Amino acid sequence: MNAFGSQSMAAPLRRVLMRSATNSMRGADRAAWHYGPGFDPSRAAIQHAAFADLVAASGAAVEWVEDREDGLSDSVFTHDPSLMTDHGALILSMGKDLRKAEPALHEATYRRLGIPILGRVEAPGQVEGGDCVWVDKHTLAVGRGVRTNQEGIQQLANILGPHGVQVYGFDLPLWQGEEACLHLMSVISPLAEDLALVHAPLLPAAFYQMLRGRGITLVHGDADEFHASNGLSLNVLPTAPREVIAVAGFPKTQAAMEAAGCVVRTFEADALCIACEGGPTCLTRPILRQ
Repeated sequence: MNAFGSQSMAAPLRRVLMRSATNSMRGADRAAWHYGPGFDPSRAAIQHAAFADLVAASGAAVEWVEDREDGLSDSVFTHDPSLMTDHGALILSMGKDLRKAEPALHEATYRRLGIPILGRVEAPGQVEGGDCVWVDKHTLAVGRGVRTNQEGIQQLANILGPHGVQVYGFDLPLWQGEEACLHLMSVISPLAEDLALVHAPLLPAAFYQMLRGRGITLVHGDADEFHASNGLSLNVLPTAPREVIAVAGFPKTQAAMEAAGCVVRTFEADALCIACEGGPTCLTRPILRQ
């Protein structure tokens, strides 16, 4: 088995990068981080640990970024500061100022794990991992919005093009404003190579057409649950094709996935995911899917 490589969103998850919420979220200023009133660092840490147990139970090996009280509360959302490819890790450049130091944590961890660094997105380029969706191993869709800019997308294209990957940028709406987080993955969660959970009203039209043109079946999450959760009902993590982990409390969206043949496991996440605008996918950076 290879030690790294991931150009799929739903192939079996074998190895994943995570960071505990125990120390990194301790003492976080709720207003500064744009967290909701339900944020509670102690409960968030307990919920994160329960989620990590589900990930490990799926058969994935969890690699931990060092957990210390460094003031980087959002660093538990390890999906965003880097992107894994079959050729090594890409170190990204964060669009949220409070997260600027996080890519260095990922680079140090990859070097400790012996995973090569394929390249870096450099300022003024910005790319966050939540805006990156592998449509297939040769096609990367990237949301262009408040966290990812055209310069960053161009740098991704320059790095990945020689490895046979085409990068497409799609414009995202502002939705709830600059301080809120609308990533491309806020409106789509792949469930298998040919199946995806979506909130169609916020999908870029050209991206919607790409998905349909490639024969990907779209499961529509419940709109009321999407709005009630600020999009977190849609943020689900595939641990294998049609096997996913989701935030508890959204039965209509869960039922839609189950009707499409998915097995859905849930965990309580009101103090972690709902309050902090990051779901199961956001809490993980896949290192190896195969």
